[in-house]
Amino acid sequence: MDISRHLGVLRRYALVLTRNSERAEDLVQEAALRALEGAHTWQDGNDLRKWLLAIVHNTHASRCRRKHTESAAEATIAAQTVRAQAPNQTDRVSLGETVAALMTLPEEQREVLMLVAVEGMSYRSAAECLGIPLGTLMSRLSRGRAALRAAADQDAPAPHLRLVR
Repeated sequence: MDISRHLGVLRRYALVLTRNSERAEDLVQEAALRALEGAHTWQDGNDLRKWLLAIVHNTHASRCRRKHTESAAEATIAAQTVRAQAPNQTDRVSLGETVAALMTLPEEQREVLMLVAVEGMSYRSAAECLGIPLGTLMSRLSRGRAALRAAADQDAPAPHLRLVR
């Protein structure tokens, strides 16, 4: 399968679709890559040019859909950002301190705090996600929360370890 002799046709068609020479060239390159990756689907005897033009067309349509979806998502995020009220300065400082304290915790505690406290996962789901027993998750969560409370309240005694036999 030699697609090189059809590149001129593909470039002209891509230029008509994109109305921009750089985007057209990118489109042809992506379509050529897809054609090479899907070469096993082309059957000898079929019109190679027609098959390649269909790939260019479908690649362009996919790009347009993706661009539309991304634009809609950006608009939604922008609308939500406008409606959101910025926290007051004390809340920002407190949040920054909490995040800084969270980042100083051991990874085991950070991950369980993130899954349970931030992402709202159930204890059981978080334990399954991490591949640890439920009791281990609850212990790590308890230690992590205690460390964050201690960091938030400098006057509070730091959590201490006790020996369990």
